[in-house]
Amino acid sequence: MSTLERARCRLKAHPLALDAALAAGVLVCMVVGSFADSRGGNGVTWGVRTPDLLSLLLITIGAVALVFRRIAPKTVLAVTGTVSLVESVTGDPRAPVAMSAVVALYTVASTTDRTTTWRVGLLTMTVLTGAAMLAGPLPWYAQENLAIFAWTGIGATAGDAVRSRRAFVKAIRERAERAERTREEEARRRVAEERLRIARDLHDVVAHHIALVNVQAGVAAHVMDKRPDQAKEALAHVREASRSALNELRATVGLLRQTGDPEAPTEPAPGLSRLDDLAGTFRNAGLRVEVARADQGTTLPAAVDLAAYRIIQEALTNVRKHAGPAARAEVSVVRVGPNIEVTVLDDGSGEGGSGAAGGGSTAVGSANDDPGEDAAPEAGGGHGLLGMRERVTALRGTLTTGPRYGGGFRVHAILPIKTATATGEPA
Repeated sequence: MSTLERARCRLKAHPLALDAALAAGVLVCMVVGSFADSRGGNGVTWGVRTPDLLSLLLITIGAVALVFRRIAPKTVLAVTGTVSLVESVTGDPRAPVAMSAVVALYTVASTTDRTTTWRVGLLTMTVLTGAAMLAGPLPWYAQENLAIFAWTGIGATAGDAVRSRRAFVKAIRERAERAERTREEEARRRVAEERLRIARDLHDVVAHHIALVNVQAGVAAHVMDKRPDQAKEALAHVREASRSALNELRATVGLLRQTGDPEAPTEPAPGLSRLDDLAGTFRNAGLRVEVARADQGTTLPAAVDLAAYRIIQEALTNVRKHAGPAARAEVSVVRVGPNIEVTVLDDGSGEGGSGAAGGGSTAVGSANDDPGEDAAPEAGGGHGLLGMRERVTALRGTLTTGPRYGGGFRVHAILPIKTATATGEPA
């Protein structure tokens, strides 16, 4: 910022001081002008005269009133106009008291509307000029009288021009801000509409093809023993409907992929069968991990198996990122009645433990990503705990996270082995 800009900002912060400086400058100009005397002839020569005390008093009153021109512009105009009128009628009109009225008229014009400017400006010009011409000691056509008319007109015109420019700049700024807000609102609306459209497409695809699969599977089960050819045909329809559903889902979800995203993998989704490999990737990254399993070889549904794997993966990623370099993690998978319980503990001394960074770590990758890639720490926070909670809630399970007594962090998830739908029926 330049020196001029700093001075301008400082003056804007103290408008009363600026007006006082302006009033002092006007006072100096009026006092100097009151001592000047012009005499006409073949040319114009300047002599020196001494103004009377009344003129000096009126000059001082007019200058002091300008200090308050921003606070009460019309009142200041009335005061300066009155002292200028008194000077024009009773004193020597060559004493430039009208300068203070010109500045006050400029202030009124720059702070009010155009109609008020016209009315006040014409009234001021008419009163001051008419008083000087009719009641003053000089002839009505004297240049001093015409100067009062010209300067008051200039003051009103300049003030109106400044007001118009300020209004124009303000309108442009407001229009730009409104356009920015409208652009952001339009972007949010389009995103919401696109999400709704994709959700509707997914619902239509899944509902339609699952209904076909259900009908054809029922037909196949009904005629399996008596008419195997018709059952075979029904199963072929089931296969075709499922293939169509997968293709349409892949095409719909593909719209959400960003440029450069990896292609959809074809390997099976990870599960607890790959837990040892997942722990090994974190051990290779320097994290001490101990795994204990007591699930008695339970075969889990695909959704539960994937959710348990992702919860452990996310929790260990949080430990690696937030629990400190000397942290140790313990992973346990236990079968308790109809549930599978997954627990991840750490003794880290980092800021708040593994879940401290705003409730998350790196966002998990796709369901078929390599575990080593998912385990690699990334810069910035994510939504790890929120993602865990969403996975568990979708399976009607419970998730508990929080600091451990004595330090560290604990993630505990209870997942029902038999997942249920929204109506409570087994999936």
